[in-house]
Amino acid sequence: MRPSRSFLVVLTLMVLLLVYIGMRLLPDLALNMGGNVIAGLSLCLLGILVPVGLMSASMRRRRWSDGVAWVGLLSMGLFSSLLVTTVLRDLVLLVLTLAGAVTVPVLHGSALAAPLIALAVTFIGYINARRVARIVRVDVPIRDLPDDLHGYTIAQISDVHVGPTIKRAYLNAIVDKVNALGADAIAVTGDLVDGSVQRLALHTEPLGRLRAGDGVYFVTGNHEYYSGALEWIAEVRRLGLCVLMNQHVIVQRGDARLMIAGVADFNAHHFHPEHKSDPQRAAAGAPLVVGVRVLLAHQPRSAPAAATAGFDLQLSGHTHGGQFFPWNLFVPLQQPFVAGLNRVREMWVYTSRGTGYWGPPKRFGAPSEITLVRLVPA
Repeated sequence: MRPSRSFLVVLTLMVLLLVYIGMRLLPDLALNMGGNVIAGLSLCLLGILVPVGLMSASMRRRRWSDGVAWVGLLSMGLFSSLLVTTVLRDLVLLVLTLAGAVTVPVLHGSALAAPLIALAVTFIGYINARRVARIVRVDVPIRDLPDDLHGYTIAQISDVHVGPTIKRAYLNAIVDKVNALGADAIAVTGDLVDGSVQRLALHTEPLGRLRAGDGVYFVTGNHEYYSGALEWIAEVRRLGLCVLMNQHVIVQRGDARLMIAGVADFNAHHFHPEHKSDPQRAAAGAPLVVGVRVLLAHQPRSAPAAATAGFDLQLSGHTHGGQFFPWNLFVPLQQPFVAGLNRVREMWVYTSRGTGYWGPPKRFGAPSEITLVRLVPA
């Protein structure tokens, strides 16, 4: 297949950035000829491996494909941190230059520190990404909460991204931890996979072990639509999860009713027009008296429409909390919230930092989470 224009643009930009890194660091490292050759070849190797990481989700299944994906994705994470440390170094040097405080030892020491810090951040980020997500407990105050719904719990997982580096064992550990919470209901708020059903069905099977008294619910994320959404919807249903496509269910607790509704991903209509995300449609036909209305929506930007539709709480993901610096700075350009509990008019929105990770196995400053949401009276 011929590479797409966007891929060629990204590739060209990456090569230019690697040239920038080399020109800014190598002269001040003052290496001998052999050292310069090794450093130059290392940057060239990054230039080869980073595109491999970008294409890892679409690699054909081969004996060596998983190993190549790992190396490529780790290289993506290292390249990102190396670029950031190089830019930060230049900003510091600019300030020192204006202050007349730049010396040869400062130039040499900072040029050495940049790749060492990038390696350290990549290593720490790898440890953070690969450990099982921590439990985050969130109390959501609901006005006029019926007594029978006091303490009602929903366990949320989101953005697991089963794919090139997240496999069956990783998901198994998540499922065990979620089941141990004993939540009343479980919500899987999209971006479960990066790859086709044919390639990943074996690795998503642990989802079938999720257990909750009031059911396990799933809504699509944008990555399901990159991976064959119709096939994944059928597969998730086969595993026993209730897929909510602009639909709702009513949970009865004593005299109180709780609605759990779900919408397709915010951009689903670009792939399947009939999947257009619609909170009003998701709530249609509900009983007149419902104690709490909960919406599962992958992207936080569904919130204004959900608030208009009368929901009390929206559970979302998508952002990964930024996953690692500096990408957390760019999330607000697309989404109203990066992470945590926020408010849109009379509705609460909880945005998970995600239970897995996308792309590089790396989390820095944005730990993964399994969320236990508890409804409490305001």
